Amino acid sequence: MRVLVLSALAASLSCVSGASAEEAFVTNQLSDDLMIVDLATARAVATIPIGGKPAGVAVTADGRFAYVTSPDAKAVTVVDAATRQVAGRIAVGGGPLGIAVAPDGKIVYFADWYAAAVRVIDAASRSVTASIAVGASPSGLAVTPDGKLLLSADRDDDSVSLVDTATRERKAVIKVGTRPFGVTIDADGKRAYTANVGSNDVSVIDIAEAREVGRVPVGMRPYAVALTLGRGFVTDQYGGTVSVFDIATLTPVKRINVGDYPEGINTTADGKRIIVACWESNTLDIIDAAELKVIGEVKTGDGPRAFGAFLRRTE
Repeated sequence: MRVLVLSALAASLSCVSGASAEEAFVTNQLSDDLMIVDLATARAVATIPIGGKPAGVAVTADGRFAYVTSPDAKAVTVVDAATRQVAGRIAVGGGPLGIAVAPDGKIVYFADWYAAAVRVIDAASRSVTASIAVGASPSGLAVTPDGKLLLSADRDDDSVSLVDTATRERKAVIKVGTRPFGVTIDADGKRAYTANVGSNDVSVIDIAEAREVGRVPVGMRPYAVALTLGRGFVTDQYGGTVSVFDIATLTPVKRINVGDYPEGINTTADGKRIIVACWESNTLDIIDAAELKVIGEVKTGDGPRAFGAFLRRTE
């Protein structure tokens, strides 16, 4: 049955005109591994043991490496994306969770959940070189396209820290909804969106003005946000749905039923598909971003989170 499902999915995906060749790097927290899924064929092509309950993941812009956080192991694992091999492990201490990479790939940032800090890793030496004070329980991280600003969703402070990456100092604190977790920045670097787990909404942030400019109601326990085609897509953990809203009007559009307990969410490079990791159903769901419907799913390991930028272009 699984073979039939995957074959049908591969056929349906091949019908999406201009679909780019991409892979999904999915952290499976309960099976302690990283699964790489070829989205063109909807098949797993590698499973890499990680350990330490991997959660956060960030693929570099050039596609060379994936960085994976392991909260239980207090480590960040470096994976060579082409060879599908572990290239190194960095002992970082604390509770590493969210992770992001600078656009040039030279600096890696990870949120230390227990220390109210973002740590800085030098990619060349693979060592922690600095610490940036932020709010309580930092979770999701995102870097602006120009690399000049870092945003940290500080869950237990109901705020977002705006960090100058040159000085490595927090330059603003932006109050948002209750318990922000995932944070996503648009392609222009002008607005950011936080999924607020406690208030069941998404905060919209004007980055230049360093303030919240709107809120959008979504489903229960939103986890993270993806953007494409003038819309926001939000994983609703308790709802088993992806909420869709219009970015221009900040009004809800639709809720799409997906697998159980959706968490990580990303947009493919061509903007045509939304990829969703569903924690309890152990699936990766693929949504047609224009039609607003699920076009298939891929089985994953146990407890997929894929928290972060988990997609990699292969061409």
